[in-house]
Amino acid sequence: MVRIEKYSKKSIPIIKFLFIMPFMVLLGVFAYYPLYGWVYAFFDYTPPIPLSQSPFVGLKWFHTLVENQVKIDQTLQILKNTFGMSGLNLLFSWLPMIFAIFLTEIKSVRFRRFIQTVTTLPNFISWVLVYSLAFSMFSSQGIVNSLLKQLGFIDSPILLLQNSDHVWIMMWIWTTWKTLGWSAILYIAAIMGIDDSLYEAAYVDGATRMRVIWHVVLPSMVPTYFVLLMLQIASFLNNGLEQYFVFQNAFNKDSIQVLDLYVYNLAMGGGSYSVSVAISVLKSLISVVLLFSVNGLSKRLRGESIV
Repeated sequence: MVRIEKYSKKSIPIIKFLFIMPFMVLLGVFAYYPLYGWVYAFFDYTPPIPLSQSPFVGLKWFHTLVENQVKIDQTLQILKNTFGMSGLNLLFSWLPMIFAIFLTEIKSVRFRRFIQTVTTLPNFISWVLVYSLAFSMFSSQGIVNSLLKQLGFIDSPILLLQNSDHVWIMMWIWTTWKTLGWSAILYIAAIMGIDDSLYEAAYVDGATRMRVIWHVVLPSMVPTYFVLLMLQIASFLNNGLEQYFVFQNAFNKDSIQVLDLYVYNLAMGGGSYSVSVAISVLKSLISVVLLFSVNGLSKRLRGESIV
């Protein structure tokens, strides 16, 4: 019996490793193995010519990003779009936390579950379906324009999807609608983990419900918020591709094109595979620098870090 117990204790680290090994393999295959593709940024690659037969050009494609004023202006516009849309998401990163508090304050369990389900489901809808919904509602012949015409508010349709003036705000609205409920799940878990004795002590002291939220609930959610905020800052340049790809058109292309979409358009639209890889390399390196910078700042200010 003693031998079995000793053997079991010694085997615990091995069992733990076996549990996480499949996830480590998946991480290596999908996160680290693709980094081999960075070598294309240093060659003049043109498919279907093999990379081994492509001429080595060194940092040529990195230099082309700033070789003339036209390229510089184009790069600055894309960075402006990327920083603008990421900045809006960062500015309102507290919304899921407030929404989680709102959900937990609903007394009716059925109504709370209904609201949470309705707000979480859009996260599982593809951006293609989201655009289909937006097109059916806000196109020139969509529901909104048809209704406004029938009511006599407008004479000509409002081209919301083709308008480049407010495209950043529109993209933020669709992102918030799609991810708000899903993003609130972590905050709901943080609220569920608050010790009941803290609530009891607050009520004994005569605190109102708003005071309890301010002095008990919010401080308990702040660590989770800061961790998610640091991860969001680290991925500041990673806006994603699908949303902007389906919503782009000839009218808003200059205002909606972010780095990820620009890389895709260069590779698939212009055939500039090496240039697109060079931009991806720079984007990844900047993201790593942002991650360690935010991590160091958090360690100095809060005494805690994520790395």
